[in-house]
Formats: sequence, C-alpha cells, structure tokens
Amino acid sequence: MHPLLDPKNDYVFKRLLADEPALLLALINAVRRRAPPISALEVRNPAIDPDELRGKYIVLDILAEDERGGMHNVEMQVRRLRAQSARSTYYLSKLISGQLVAGQAYERLCPAIGIHLLDYDLFRAPDHAQQALWCFEMRDADTPSVRLGEELQLNLVELRKADRLASLPPALRAWITLFEHWQEEQRMSQITDEPVRRAYDKLKTLSQDAEARRLAFVRERALHDEATLLLEAREDGLEEGRKEGLQDGRQAAMREAAANMIYRTALDDAAIAAITGLDAEIIAELRQRD
Repeated sequence: MHPLLDPKNDYVFKRLLADEPALLLALINAVRRRAPPISALEVRNPAIDPDELRGKYIVLDILAEDERGGMHNVEMQVRRLRAQSARSTYYLSKLISGQLVAGQAYERLCPAIGIHLLDYDLFRAPDHAQQALWCFEMRDADTPSVRLGEELQLNLVELRKADRLASLPPALRAWITLFEHWQEEQRMSQITDEPVRRAYDKLKTLSQDAEARRLAFVRERALHDEATLLLEAREDGLEEGRKEGLQDGRQAAMREAAANMIYRTALDDAAIAAITGLDAEIIAELRQRD
C-alpha cells in the first residue's frame, strides 16, 4: 500500500476534481456558500499537458462553465506569487474578454469567478487573524454594499488559517480537512460530507496508480527545481559580492534563500534544509517568522 498523494499537489488536485465535475461543483458551492448554488458544471480543460507538469512558475488550474454560463477558474496554490493580485485579475479578465467575439453585445457576458485555495496565510495582519475566507468584487469604496454588477468575483480560501478557525460551514470544513489532514485516517473517517468522502476515496485509488504517482512526482520535482533555481541565483549574487570583498555573507545568504523558498514554494523544512545546508531549527524559525 503506497502512501496517499498530497491533494495540494496541483496535479493531484486537478485529477481529483476535473475528472469528476460533481466533486468540483460541490467544492465551488461550499466556497461560494452565500451565492445561489449551481447544479451543473462542464470542465473545459480536463486534460493535463505533460509540459505543464514541468513548468516551474505555473499553476495547474481548472476551468469550468456552469449551467447559467458562469465561468469558474479553480486553483490550488501552494506557493506565494509576488504578483498575486495582478495575476488573479489578469486571468479573470481573460475569462471575461474571451466570451465575446466582434459585434456581440455586452449583455451576453456571464460572470467570471475565481476560486483560489491558498496553502499559506496571505493576509497576516493581526486584524485578519480570524478571517480565512475572502470574496473580492467590484464595489463602491464609500458604500461597499453597492456592487457594480456580477461580472467579476475572486474567492480566496487561506487553508491553514481556515483549519485553525472553528466557525466554518460544515461542507467547507470537510473540504479543508481533506486538504490539510488527508494523511490522518482516523480524522478522515469521521467526515460525513458525501462529496468529500468520495474525493477521499478517489484520492486513495489515485495514490495506488503507478502513473499518477510518477506524474505527481514530476510535478513535485519541478517545484524543487524552482527552489534550486532561487538558491543558485542567490549564490551567484553572493559570489559577485565576494569578488567585491564581502567574505562573511554565506550564512545570511542561505537564510535569505531559505526564506524565499518558504515564501514561494511548497517545500517542507527538511527539503529546504537539504538544499541550503541550514539546520532544520533555523528553517523552522524562519517559517515561524513568515
């Protein structure tokens, strides 16, 4: 029996949900709990291009259309992107602009909805410690109750923070438990939400498939390669500094590289320690500061 694959690996995430639109639909309805539920969904990009798995700076997403024509972009993000807001806005804008051809009326536009699950805390100010679910729309700055249409909406779920909070809707709580505690069989056995139970069973099946395990590893290796590139770039800068007479910066440089990996990759502490040569205690200290 092979260990379960990580559902936050974006290859695994896409295989779990793009292959079964009913599960994707359940996740969307759980996140958009205040919106009218959707009842049907068609995944527009179910296939995974092998070249995408090796792309170090991309996120495998799921694009789906509901029964009312609404377009949904669903992603699992395990590393911070420096241009997070710009990237999200750009892709939602493409979902809008791609709906019309020349001469068609704007009234034909349907909502473009982003659902991004983040395996990190994006909003870390003390005032935001008790909020993990965010819904951004076009609203008036002085009167936020007034919304300018329904064309754009971005939903963010900070998974780690949400896992620490008690007041979550049951369906969404079950999905977060899957993503954060998939390795804890006893805890997973207590889930009663049917779509999440089905997703967990599918994860078990997928984890025993040799080709799925291989491709998940290919994807994980690409993220490791990204971290290595970050380190190499930092070391190149350090070498230039040595040429200018800076002799004692390696420890500081490795700490900076490790902080970068914590910030931008999904690597665990052991992997970052192996790449940088720093003690695991230092990595843990840096992650705590992050």
